[in-house]
Amino acid sequence: MEKKRINTKERRRIADVLARLDEQYGTEVMCSLEYSTPWQLLIATMLSAQCTDERVNIVTRELFRKYTSVEAFASADLEELEQDIRPTGFYHNKAKNVISCCRDLLAKHGGEVPRSIEELTALAGVGRKTANVIRGNIYGEASIVVDTHVKRISGKLGFTGETEPEKIEQDLMKVLPEENWIRYNMQIITLGREICTARSPKCEQCFLSDLCAAKGKEQSAAKRTVKKRAEKG
Repeated sequence: MEKKRINTKERRRIADVLARLDEQYGTEVMCSLEYSTPWQLLIATMLSAQCTDERVNIVTRELFRKYTSVEAFASADLEELEQDIRPTGFYHNKAKNVISCCRDLLAKHGGEVPRSIEELTALAGVGRKTANVIRGNIYGEASIVVDTHVKRISGKLGFTGETEPEKIEQDLMKVLPEENWIRYNMQIITLGREICTARSPKCEQCFLSDLCAAKGKEQSAAKRTVKKRAEKG
């Protein structure tokens, strides 16, 4: 991956952001989804689309007691599985994808969760976000998971100007040191849930406020507005 050319000042700002994230959240960041096997994490991540990890964990505690193997999910009754996962939302598509994915695992990978991004995204219902969760948490492969928090906050921090997840992933891989990729995902997700929320960001409480590119732009815009109003008298 070719690194993006960054001037010394910007490189220092990025380093400061990463250092503060490490200081605030630590460097050993655990996945918030509960699982004990790779296939459980795969299914839990599929269920987490448009749903909180907390709700998914509530659902999967019972789900993984009922369906104890890839084979059990592959042979599950569609309507019954839909009801089992209904609280996670979008349960019609999710149930269909989980069953198809598990059938793919059995038919193509002997029931094991594959490692490569190409094999993972070839599974039914598995996109790059889910694939990178598996690669990072199961196989320790450096990867960037672009969820709604990473997308929004990375843009605010000025790390990317893109809006498509795959392009954001590529931008972040260019500006962030590889050793930070996996923990950056979880650190930013935590920041997005606790402080930099989508609806009402708590900028006054944020430990990155002085390094935030968005805040600088907002302050500049506010100053321009005040100046224009003063000129109009």
